[in-house]
Amino acid sequence: MNGVIIQFFHWYHEGNLWNEFTKKLDDLKNLGFTAVWLPPATKCVLGQEGRGYDIYDLYDLGEFNQKGGIPTRYGTKDEYLSAIKKAHEAGISVYADIVLNHRMGGDESETVTVHQVNEENRNETIGEPFTAKAYTKFLFPGRDRKYSDFIWDYTCFSGIDSIQKDQEEIKGIFKIHNEYGTEWNPAVSHQFGNYDYLMGADVEYRNPYVVTEMKNWIKWYLETTHVDGLRLDALKHLSVDFLQEWITYIKTELKPDCYILGEFWKQESEKISDFSDKINDMISCFDAPLHYNFFRASKDGRNYDLSQILKGSFLEKKPVLSVSFVENHDTQKLQSLESAVKDWFKPLAYAIILLSEEAYPCVFYPDLFGAEYTDTKDGEEIKVIMPKVEILPKLLEARKQFAYGEQISYFDHPNCIAWVRKGNNEYPGCIVILSNGENGYKDIELGKENADSVYRDFTGQRKDEIKTDENGKARFVVSSQSVSVWIKV
Repeated sequence: MNGVIIQFFHWYHEGNLWNEFTKKLDDLKNLGFTAVWLPPATKCVLGQEGRGYDIYDLYDLGEFNQKGGIPTRYGTKDEYLSAIKKAHEAGISVYADIVLNHRMGGDESETVTVHQVNEENRNETIGEPFTAKAYTKFLFPGRDRKYSDFIWDYTCFSGIDSIQKDQEEIKGIFKIHNEYGTEWNPAVSHQFGNYDYLMGADVEYRNPYVVTEMKNWIKWYLETTHVDGLRLDALKHLSVDFLQEWITYIKTELKPDCYILGEFWKQESEKISDFSDKINDMISCFDAPLHYNFFRASKDGRNYDLSQILKGSFLEKKPVLSVSFVENHDTQKLQSLESAVKDWFKPLAYAIILLSEEAYPCVFYPDLFGAEYTDTKDGEEIKVIMPKVEILPKLLEARKQFAYGEQISYFDHPNCIAWVRKGNNEYPGCIVILSNGENGYKDIELGKENADSVYRDFTGQRKDEIKTDENGKARFVVSSQSVSVWIKV
């Protein structure tokens, strides 16, 4: 089976997502999607305005009256559980987005000892430690200890970005002194000296009570939701030691077949690979380096060497653990990692991740359905229109019907590349050809078993037909800045 994921949300999505997903399930199934990545279902500090990453209470999936109401941005717990159940009935696996790094919106303040650090080098302290008030106590009064009576206090956190000193609020990054240390956890990314801290109240995974609570929570979550896998957010900031223990617990005691996909956002595939090695290849990772190749290729046009499009990608490094994508909620316009792939190149990028032999592709919601949104940047209100990629359903259909078997690549020209999928006993295979410049072509030998055969472009980009000679050889063509998928008639 040619598995393919859809990221069924984007940062600016409006409306009840769980119900919308349920309504679109038949269409998604018909397009060949086998899995869906849904956004975090947990209650946020911003209530219905939160996207799921400003996390408050992991046990509140839109069930309790907390942070301004019962539903989350995406709907209620019942609607979430119903969406998962309907997805399973349609044969689609569900990957839940999980935020482990931080908490926001503490219910009470505590007196803590903190030490401010340099935001550009978190190992460098500023001044002396001092006492201050910080909102590090989480009581979840709306839930009233249902599902868990664990109380989060300052011993559960390693750092925070807002304190109160002499009745004045001070912003910055402050290391919290507690019984588990006065320094950051070293088992994290070394970006900015130490990248333990990201935002909010940073969870202290050297606290064994926190680790136990997070094991109890994931057991509850898996038993409650019956999701098939997890997408783990912000792994650069999490302790590798904790991740090893926690994921091993999931795989050995809870759900051995749980698919785990991580966001370890690095542009260098070697660093993603090193992280993967440290956790014994227990999780797959998003291929951020390949995304940046697409981004650069879309900006550079015909000046980009298309034969190098996979160079330095995680797909090239560890294909079995790589999840390829063109764009996501962090890279879309006006977001923190903005690196939106230009519209003209998206058909080429999707052809690469959907029709290549080793890729496990993830399709972004706006590329399938389109999106419009408005946000403010540098004081200016900006409207963004993301048109859907018109050829995408055809490429998905091509993946479902033809993209099988051994791949033979022709990455031998800077502006025109191609590959052959040889097919198998059940599926016939195809020839994929891309150009980022002028009209292009490839002379390809398909063997005598394909002698005197006629091929047409499944995408409809080309209306002509191509016939192989008595040896099964033909010149396959592609239009300027386009993709064609040639199939045997």
